[in-house]
Amino acid sequence: MKDHKHDDAAHAAHEKHAHAQHKDEPAGHEGHEGHGEAGHDGHAGHEGHGARSGHEGHGEHDGHGGHDKHAGHDPEMFRRRFWLSLALTVPILYFSPQLQAWLGYTAWDVAWGRWVGPVLGSILYFYGGGPFLEGAVREFRHRVPGMMSLIALAISVAYAYSLAVSFGFPGKPFYWELATLIDVMLLGHWIEMKSVQQAQGALEALAKLMPTTAHRVVGEKVEDVPVSELREGDVIMVLPGEQVPADGVIVSGRTTLNEAFLTGESKPVEKQAGDEVVAAAINNDGVIQVKVTRTGEATTLSQIMRLVKEAQQARSRFQALADRAASWLFYVAVVVGGGAFGVWLALGQPFDFALGVAVTTLVIACPHALGLAIPLVNVNATALAAKNGVLVRNREAFERARDIRVVAFDKTGTLTEGRFAVSRVAAAAITEDELLALAAAIERQSSHPLADAIVEAAEERGVQLPAAVEVQAVPGQGVVGTIDGRKVYVGRPEWTDEFGLALDPVRAAVTTAEERGESLIVVFEEGRVLGALALADRVRDSARTAVARLLEMGVEPVMITGDAEAVARTVAGDLGIRRYYARVMPQDKARIVRELKQLGHVAFVGDGINDAPALVEADLGVAIGAGTNVAIESADLVLVENDPLDVVLALKLARATYRKMVENLVWATGYNVVAIPLAAGVAYGWGILLNPAVGAIFMSLSTVVVSLNAIALRRAKLA
Repeated sequence: MKDHKHDDAAHAAHEKHAHAQHKDEPAGHEGHEGHGEAGHDGHAGHEGHGARSGHEGHGEHDGHGGHDKHAGHDPEMFRRRFWLSLALTVPILYFSPQLQAWLGYTAWDVAWGRWVGPVLGSILYFYGGGPFLEGAVREFRHRVPGMMSLIALAISVAYAYSLAVSFGFPGKPFYWELATLIDVMLLGHWIEMKSVQQAQGALEALAKLMPTTAHRVVGEKVEDVPVSELREGDVIMVLPGEQVPADGVIVSGRTTLNEAFLTGESKPVEKQAGDEVVAAAINNDGVIQVKVTRTGEATTLSQIMRLVKEAQQARSRFQALADRAASWLFYVAVVVGGGAFGVWLALGQPFDFALGVAVTTLVIACPHALGLAIPLVNVNATALAAKNGVLVRNREAFERARDIRVVAFDKTGTLTEGRFAVSRVAAAAITEDELLALAAAIERQSSHPLADAIVEAAEERGVQLPAAVEVQAVPGQGVVGTIDGRKVYVGRPEWTDEFGLALDPVRAAVTTAEERGESLIVVFEEGRVLGALALADRVRDSARTAVARLLEMGVEPVMITGDAEAVARTVAGDLGIRRYYARVMPQDKARIVRELKQLGHVAFVGDGINDAPALVEADLGVAIGAGTNVAIESADLVLVENDPLDVVLALKLARATYRKMVENLVWATGYNVVAIPLAAGVAYGWGILLNPAVGAIFMSLSTVVVSLNAIALRRAKLA
């Protein structure tokens, strides 16, 4: 199945572009204009795409995540408070009359024994319960009572009642329940914050390892200066084993760098003069000098950290739903807890029994799990994405990615490498290696893309190139040179007519190239045709795998290109793409995306610079091959590497993230549906009644389940 959505005007405009394309090429290759229509049309797709568009509708970054309740808190603080509170809990448990009766032991008979509960309970309430009391104050100040408010209310009721009993109010104190309740809450929050920190901390940890000094080159001298003093244009030296302190371009030296934080690949990347390097990359083995292009907050690492932080804090539709449910749960718990207290009193139960039921209800209904259901998944998903070179700019769009049914790729530079390669060698009178050697010897004195491709093909085969002299261009035809005393011609097929040579020896190659829209170069000498070389835009190996996996996922891949019909048909056929659009003008890409939306949600994958209208029009705009330019405003997702497989990874991660969100919401909601009635005492007739400490354990376990389920996202099969 194929679609050709283009009108006559588009044809005319594109033809005009195709024929005029090489007027500015070096003189030595004017003759290559006629090598093949398709070979050069392909670059039209990236011209004049118009102004980039911002994401006016993507205001979700102004929101906040679900962790404001922990503002100023960290795992270390919860850890310290937990262990000290646990130590204070031991004597409270030991002197508790209830535990003595249950376990059948007698505590030391000391005069101060009765004050262990009130004194240590007070310390526990204010020290161990401090974070929850502070959180409740913040929630009420912002008029959004939730998790902290419920915990604070529960421990305050238990503490006030127990203290009153200690000073003569009839009943049984709740000191051991209060102590264990606070301990369990602190432990639960410690586990939670640790998991959040682990998810968020990879890039921050990398930033902390950044060097504080740099070796700045000044004339013949090298001086160590603080990284903060580096300015654009400075030249710095980076030694083996050091991290690059700022973004820049190598001006001298050769090395390999570990850029795993940027690309997710630990394989060393070879770098030489003229190549870009990024701050935080580790220099493996060579000494390089780098001209600084970006420092401080402008570096790629800083931009990535900012994008990840914004994505983790962004409020999505699911987060808003969970937050509303958690807010309502506070009122439900207060009403049910208060109602249970009144009902049990009316049924003749003791005051401490009714109050225990109320406190248990408040504790067990704590919307902690519900409040964490989405943020923890969000944090882990964005961190996992960033680790794999996928940066989330728009959380709403990322959530919608689970529904993507069509992925439209811009061909050049995405599915293909955007540069020519020799696709076939057709030797006639000599061997293939000899043919390549002759052509490359002539062409290596030119900078034309076709020439580069021929020389590269010869190098890949390890062919020894003979010396070529008297190389000169023949306008409109090709290039001629002398090798070992004989003239060798490399150019368009029609050039052979001047020498009365028939193309019969390479007729099959000519026909195939015409059918596939490839550029064809004929190599000949006076009296005979030596062979022909077909050249085409090289298809990425990973593109074939990406297309196959998209089809397995039930997603239809679509190709959009400015190339001629023959080229589009050939590339689409090689990749297994059934629907493609050829000769598309840049301004028509957004229109095609709109048409594709009739098939379902559409993702568009482009370079992020010239494809802004189509990126914005798509349900999911994916900028691929961003490299160090990660702040692409028109994209919802930014892929650092130019690898179509990362599109598959992003869609799989979006689906896995959605599953985890749903699982967490179902668990958190189902837990409360079952736990609240149990806490209120509906099963008391069957001998089932939960006390506050057990309620705290159940509540914390529900939080642990949600946390572990979110962390399990890291093990999702994305490859």
